[in-house]
Amino acid sequence: MAGTPDGGESFDIVLDMDLSKRTSELADRNLALLDEHGVTAMDVLGSVGSGKTTLIDGMVARLKHRRRVAVIAGDITTRIDAERIEVQGVPVVQIQTGGACHLDGELVRRALDRLDLDALDLIIIENVGNLICPAAFPVGAHRRLLVLSVTEGPYMAVKHPIMVRQADLAVVNKIDLADAMEVDVERLAADVRGVNPEIAVVATCARSGEGVDELLAALEL
Repeated sequence: MAGTPDGGESFDIVLDMDLSKRTSELADRNLALLDEHGVTAMDVLGSVGSGKTTLIDGMVARLKHRRRVAVIAGDITTRIDAERIEVQGVPVVQIQTGGACHLDGELVRRALDRLDLDALDLIIIENVGNLICPAAFPVGAHRRLLVLSVTEGPYMAVKHPIMVRQADLAVVNKIDLADAMEVDVERLAADVRGVNPEIAVVATCARSGEGVDELLAALEL
């Protein structure tokens, strides 16, 4: 426990070391399996309503003609997100966590076992809508894509620094609503880079497709 600048108290919560080791081992095994088959995996993270599914849908629509792509859709109970992506005609595996607020290496491994990895180049994994728990549970992806939405307010980057530091690329989504939400897109992007100076930030409106091509270019896809 430590003090905070405003005089309050902060508490450090430490993940059990055995669980942390097990989590890392599962993620490493998934990466080894993917590498064996020459498949790249991307873990897409963001809060509920940030636009992850719409963004993935737009990415798949552009990629499916030049990449052999599949999607693993994580959700607590429903198949809503998976059904949206299935319309694209690409393989989709739904993971229902049954209440868990994140995916983990074991769940993703079960999904990988249901895919023909030799027929794929890229797997996009949509994590459960949450920016807290997934930070402690790597799933075995080569890249982590963080989706922030202006509808979540201007402070998401500074409120979730652990997730920002773990991400390889960040998206500021729903920029068409920035004025209505009184959110400065450039300021939010600057906050992201302030937490993680190495990260690239792309502004998008996934619903209209604005910025999706720029995102794929940044991802070298």
